[in-house]
Amino acid sequence: MCKEICILASMLIFLNIVWFCTSIDTITLTRPIKDGDVLVSNGETFALGFFSTKNSSNRYVGIWYNKVSEPTVVWVANRDRPITNSSGILSVDETGNLVLHEQDQSFIFWSTNVTGVQVNNVSTAQLLDSGNLVLFQGQNKDVYSWQSFDYPSNTVLPGMKIGIDKKTGLNRVFTSWKSSVNPGVGDYSHKMELVGSPQLFLYQGATKIWRTGSWTGQGWSGIPEMSANYLFNVTYINNDDEAVLIYFLRNTSIFTRMVVTESRTIDRQSWHEVDRKWVEFWSAPKDQCDGYNHCGPFGLCDPYNTLGAFECVCYPGYEAQSQQDWYLRDGSRGCKIKMGTQLCESGDGFVELNRVKVPDTSTARVNMSLGLEACKELCLRNCTCLGYASADISQGGTSGGCITWHGNMIDSRTYTEGGQSLYVRVDSAELAQYLSRMRKRSHKYQFMVIGMPILATGFLLCTFLCCYLRKKKVKRNKDEVGFSFKNSMKSLEGSFMEKDIGKNVDLDVFDLSTIVAATDNFSPSNKLGEGGFGSVYKGKLLNEQEIAVKRLSQSSGQGMQEFKNEVMLIAKLQHRNLVRLLGYCFHKEEKMLVYEYLPNKGLDSFIFDQEKASLLDWKKRFQIIQGIVRGLLYLHHDSRLRIIHRDLKASNVLLDSDLNPKISDFGLAKIFRGGEDEAKTHRVVGTYGYMSPEYAMEGLFSVKSDVFSFGILVLEIISGRKNNSYYQRDSVINLIGHVWDLWKQDKVLTIVDSSLGDSFDAREALLCIHIAILCVQELAIDRPTMTNVAFMLSNQETMLPSPKQPAFILRQLNHSRELGLASTCGDVGSVNTETITILQARVARRYPFCFDIISSSPWRQRHSFLLQALFCCIRNYVDDLLETIGFAHEYMRKHLKNCFVSIIETQPHYHHSHGSRRRGWNHDHHPKPYDTLSGCNIHRWIVVVLGRNQEYTRRRFNFPASITKIRLERAIALNNTYTAGSDREPRLVDIVGIFVNNFLISHAQTQIDLRCRLNWAKGMSQRERERELKYVIWKMEMQRNNCRWDVYN
Repeated sequence: MCKEICILASMLIFLNIVWFCTSIDTITLTRPIKDGDVLVSNGETFALGFFSTKNSSNRYVGIWYNKVSEPTVVWVANRDRPITNSSGILSVDETGNLVLHEQDQSFIFWSTNVTGVQVNNVSTAQLLDSGNLVLFQGQNKDVYSWQSFDYPSNTVLPGMKIGIDKKTGLNRVFTSWKSSVNPGVGDYSHKMELVGSPQLFLYQGATKIWRTGSWTGQGWSGIPEMSANYLFNVTYINNDDEAVLIYFLRNTSIFTRMVVTESRTIDRQSWHEVDRKWVEFWSAPKDQCDGYNHCGPFGLCDPYNTLGAFECVCYPGYEAQSQQDWYLRDGSRGCKIKMGTQLCESGDGFVELNRVKVPDTSTARVNMSLGLEACKELCLRNCTCLGYASADISQGGTSGGCITWHGNMIDSRTYTEGGQSLYVRVDSAELAQYLSRMRKRSHKYQFMVIGMPILATGFLLCTFLCCYLRKKKVKRNKDEVGFSFKNSMKSLEGSFMEKDIGKNVDLDVFDLSTIVAATDNFSPSNKLGEGGFGSVYKGKLLNEQEIAVKRLSQSSGQGMQEFKNEVMLIAKLQHRNLVRLLGYCFHKEEKMLVYEYLPNKGLDSFIFDQEKASLLDWKKRFQIIQGIVRGLLYLHHDSRLRIIHRDLKASNVLLDSDLNPKISDFGLAKIFRGGEDEAKTHRVVGTYGYMSPEYAMEGLFSVKSDVFSFGILVLEIISGRKNNSYYQRDSVINLIGHVWDLWKQDKVLTIVDSSLGDSFDAREALLCIHIAILCVQELAIDRPTMTNVAFMLSNQETMLPSPKQPAFILRQLNHSRELGLASTCGDVGSVNTETITILQARVARRYPFCFDIISSSPWRQRHSFLLQALFCCIRNYVDDLLETIGFAHEYMRKHLKNCFVSIIETQPHYHHSHGSRRRGWNHDHHPKPYDTLSGCNIHRWIVVVLGRNQEYTRRRFNFPASITKIRLERAIALNNTYTAGSDREPRLVDIVGIFVNNFLISHAQTQIDLRCRLNWAKGMSQRERERELKYVIWKMEMQRNNCRWDVYN
C-alpha cells in the first residue's frame, strides 16, 4: 500500500514539473508573475520580469536578452510609472488586459488597454522567441489583440515593424531612455513620416536632427551602408494598408539590435560573444553632414570637399545667401539663385549630381507611374519644378517612379559610394558650362581608357626594376653594416681603454626570439618608460635574471652610429655608478640594448613625486650627488679618453635596489681623443633646461657642458623641483633664477625640499647649492671641473670661490605697477638677451624655410629680428593647423612669404643718425615693418582657419566644445573689427594676440599672462612693445616644445 502511494505521489510531482515547464512563457488569469518571478521564452532567448536600474530602488517590468551576459533591456512597460517597492504583480484581468499593479490592486501602473475583448474568451500573454510579448484570446494564437512590437521602447529587434499602420493610424515610435539609469521616455524619438515620400526621422523633441532619406528600392538614400549589409535582409512595404520597414536576420544565432540612444544617435549593435560585449557597426548621424538641413536650402553637404575647405557647397546655378556666413563656415542659411539667372526659359536644362542623398521629400510630389524621361519632361514643363529624381533605382532608375521638388530643396549630401542621382534645374548659361565640363571629362576618360593601361604597364615594369635594385642595395648595405658592427665589436678587445679595465669584455649577443620571450612580446604591461630614442621594457631571461631592454625606434633619429657608440662605450665602462650593459641584439631593422634591471627606475620618479620624495632623506640625497660625481669623474678623467655624456638629467640617472645612482643613456655621448678639450657640432640635441648656453646657441660642447647639467641636477635633487618650473611669485621663471635671487638674499636654504623638514644637514646642503651655482655659471671657463667638484665635496673646510651670475635667468618685470594698472593677470615682463639669442638660434635651425628668405639680400639688411621670428612663428602655427585639417596650405605658405617680403621691400634702409652711433628707422617718414601688416590680410586667413569645420577640429585636437565656440567668436569679432569700417589695420601686436588666444588654450595660465602682456603692450612705445612681443613669441615656442629640445640644421 505504501509503495502505491509513493508511486502516485511521484507521478503528481512529475506532472506538476511538466506543467510548469510547458507554461513558463505565458501569463493567464490564474497564473500571474510576481516581483522575483521570471518569464522565459520557449527558446530561452528572451526573459520578462521585474528589474531595477543601477543605484535605483524603482522597479520596472521589462524584456531583456536571456543569453547575453551583459544585462540588456529591450522593452519596458511602465517607463514613467515605476513601482517603488517589490510588491508588483503582472497579471491578466477579467477584461482580457495585461495589467501591472501592486498586491493590494489599489493602483494600476500600466495596462494594455485593449477594448472589445470578448469576456467569455480567456486571454493569454506569451513571450515569443523574437522578444515580442503578445496577447491573444482562447486558442487562436495567430491573432494578437495586443503586442509589445506595436508599442516599442528604445530598441528595434529583428522582425519588428518600423512605420505606420495606415488603417489604424498606429505609428510605431521608438524613444530613447531619459538616461542610462532611467528608462523613462527621453528627448529623442525615431519614427516614420508619410508626407511626400515616406521617410524615417530622428527627432529631438519636435526638431528634426537626422533623416534616412527616401526609399530607393534598394535601401534608404541616406544610409548607403544598407546595400553592403550581410547580417539581415530588409523588406520595405508601402501599400494601402501600411508603410513599414522590417529587418530579418539571415543567421538567427546572431543577436543584433538597433537602439535610439540618449546621446542623440541611432546605433546598430551586435553581440560579440568572445569579447562579451555589444559591438557597434553602424551609427547615425555619423558626421556633421548627416545633421538635418546642415547646409540650408539648395546647399549640398560634401564632407570630402578639399577644394574650398568647407563642407557646404551650392547647387549648380546657385550661390550663398550670405557670403559673410559662408566665409565664416556657417551654411545654415543655404543658397539662392545666382544673380541674373532666369529659370523657365527655352534653354533650361538639368545638371546631374551623382551619389547624393536626395533632398527632404516632405514637400515633394511623387508619381510612381512615370519613368525618368517622363519625369524630366514633366518637370521641364512646370516652371515651379526645381529638380527631380527617380523614386526607385532598383531597376536602373529609368522606370521606377518620379519625385519632383517645387520649393526649397534641403538636407542633401554626397557620398563616395551609394546614394542616387539628383537632377537640378539650371538656365542655359549654366547648362552650357556643365556640358563643356562633361566633354572635357569625356576626353580625359578616353585618355584614361587608352593611355592608362600603357602607363600602368610601364609603371609596373619600372617599379619591379626599382624594387629589385633597391633590394640588392639594402642587402648589400645590411651586409656592410653588419660587418662593420661586428668589426667594431671585435675592435673593442684592443680599444683605447684596455689598459684601464682589461681586454675581456663580458658582453652577450642576444637573438631576437630571446628578447621577445623575455619581454612577453614587448607587452605594454612590461613597459618601463619611453625616452628620446625609444622605449624601455622589463624582461626576465630563462635563468630568472631580470633585464631592461632599450628598444630603439626606427624613427627615433638614433642610427647605427649612436647604437655602436652606446654599445662600445658602456661595454668597456665598468663603474659602480654607471649602468651595466649585459649585451645587445641586432636583427635587421631592430636594434636593442640589454641592461641590468634597476627596480627603482629613474631619479626623476622620486624627487619630482611628492609621495616618493619622502623616501629620499638628506643622507640618501647627498649620497646620490656623490655617486653622480664619481660617475662623471670617471667619464671625464679616470678613463684614458674623455667621454662627454651630453644628456645628463634626472631621468637618465637610475637607482638600484639600494637607491645608489647609476648614469645611463650614452646614445649622445662623445669621445675626446688625444689632447682634445672642446668640439663643435651642427646637430644640437639634448633636453631643454639641462643644456649649457654655449652648447645650445653655438653647438660647442666640452666637459664643462656636463658640469652645467650636473649643477642643474643638483639643484633639482635638493629642491625637488624642475628647472623649468614657473616661479611667478619670485618674479623669475626658472629654478636657476630663483636660487640665484635667494643666494643674493642669503636665504638659499629655503629652496630645500619641504618633504625633508628640518632633518637635513644645513652645512652640507649649503655646500651642495654653492657648488651647483658654480657649475651653472654662464661662461664655461668659470665652471669647475668634476675633479674640483669632487675635491670640494670631500673637503668641506675648503674656501669656495664666489659664484658669478648663472646663465638662463628668465625674469619678469611688473609693468602693471609702472603703468598704474590694477593687475588681475599676475606679474608680466620680458626676457633677457640670452633668451632672445636662443630663440634666434632655435628659429634658424628649426625653420630653414624662414631663413631661406631672411638670408637673402636686401631682406637681411632691412629686417628686424622680431619680424623674422614672427613670420616663422605664424608660418609654423598656421601651416601645422592647415596641414592637419586638410587645407590648401601650400597656397597659404606662398601667400605669407610673398606678402612679408613685399612689406620689407617697401621699408627704407637702415641709416645712421647724425652725431650718433645708434642705427635706427626714420620714424618721421616710414612706419616700422612690424607695426602694420595690412598687405597680408592675416586676420582674414585666421578667420578662415579657425572657422573651418569646427566640430572636426574640436574632435581632432580634443578641445572642449565651449572652447571651440569661444575660439570662433574671437575670430568673428576680429574679422568684424577689420572689415566693417575700422579706421586702422591690424598691427603686429594684434596678430600675435590672435595666436595667443587660439593656440595656447591648453595652457590656461600662460594664455592669461601673455594676453595681459599684449593688452598693455598696445599702449607702450615702439621700443617697449618690441620687447614685450619678443617675450610672447619666445614663450609660445617654449610652450609648444616643453619636453625635449631637438634642433637640427
